[in-house]
Amino acid sequence: MPKIAIVVFPGSNCERDVQTVLRRIYKFQTELLWYTRSGLENYDAIIIPGGFSYGDRLRAGAIAAQSPIMKEIKRLAEENVPILGICNGFQILVEAGLLPGALTTNSSLRFVCKWTEVKVINNKTPFTGCYDKGDIFSIPIAHGEGRFIADINTLDMLKSEDRIVLVYSGDNPNGSIDGIAGICNEQRNVVGVMPHPERGSESILTPIGDNNSFGLFNSLKSYCRRNH
Repeated sequence: MPKIAIVVFPGSNCERDVQTVLRRIYKFQTELLWYTRSGLENYDAIIIPGGFSYGDRLRAGAIAAQSPIMKEIKRLAEENVPILGICNGFQILVEAGLLPGALTTNSSLRFVCKWTEVKVINNKTPFTGCYDKGDIFSIPIAHGEGRFIADINTLDMLKSEDRIVLVYSGDNPNGSIDGIAGICNEQRNVVGVMPHPERGSESILTPIGDNNSFGLFNSLKSYCRRNH
């Protein structure tokens, strides 16, 4: 059974949601890892969940990015272990230098919490392999600093290297440049997404039947089966 590590920082608040969904729906073995942990071994994937690590002091994710466990996560990234950052986890990956660009205050200057739609741009990552390129699905968002920004050279690089994973379809809820909702690293194993797949992985919670975010974790499950 694939074993997934879920990283917990002071201020994380979505780790139990992720753990419950991965265990109950997808039958993963999971372990919560406190931010001081070292010596991470024998995990099939790492997930950094949402929340408000360190109260979003300085910048969202900035302090967590300097935590001891991030040295291990950087090492695992180099070893091609799948790593997913969700919302605050995305912010942490960017602040840690594992993903480019920056995440800043929503253009509305308001916290946004609702369902939205995203389109799959890159289906060649461990977290999007079950989708077809161009698929559109509904997924919840909940963030105050979710606007992705990047300079023109970084944006051109993301486009030319096919590293934009998800974009908002239709409504751009936070003003992200080019509607970007998720990106990946050059090796495709590190992915950051602003929406919350764990909040859209049970049919009772989805607003429009099967048009949901099940595919993100299903993709990880398929990837782990192929590579376990």
